[in-house]
Amino acid sequence: MERETVQRLFMQHYARMYRLARTLLYDEQDCEDVVSDIFESLLAASVVLLPEGEERYLLTSVRNRCLKRLRHEAIAKGSLPDLSKGDEPEDERLADIMEFVTGCLSAQEQRIFGLRFTEGLSYEEIASSEGISRVAVWKHLSHAITAIKNQFNRRSL
Repeated sequence: MERETVQRLFMQHYARMYRLARTLLYDEQDCEDVVSDIFESLLAASVVLLPEGEERYLLTSVRNRCLKRLRHEAIAKGSLPDLSKGDEPEDERLADIMEFVTGCLSAQEQRIFGLRFTEGLSYEEIASSEGISRVAVWKHLSHAITAIKNQFNRRSL
């Protein structure tokens, strides 16, 4: 994206983006880091935003990055629930999905699925680590998610 466009977006949306980050993270430095990272990624990427979708894209990016940061902090502190216990129906369903993933998907799809949904990596990060394109990452995830939906929607009928 062009530098002038990113500067305009920064001037126009920074305050709202920072406020949203502040409601989720509470820490000033973390909030500034999240919002700055978004603008930095816009500079590095070849993204084209339509004027009517700019604000929604930027605010969604803030929310997602804040939630990712909170999830990583929770994992680091060990405060996420242990899904292996299976105490609740939702935990059992997640265990069933993971069993299906390990039993029915290819090894590469399993790795990509794990990197995306367990590690929280972006498509670009996965593509780089696996030595494939972002489109290939999307295709593998799309196939995996479709297989999971088909398997578990059929069961609930």
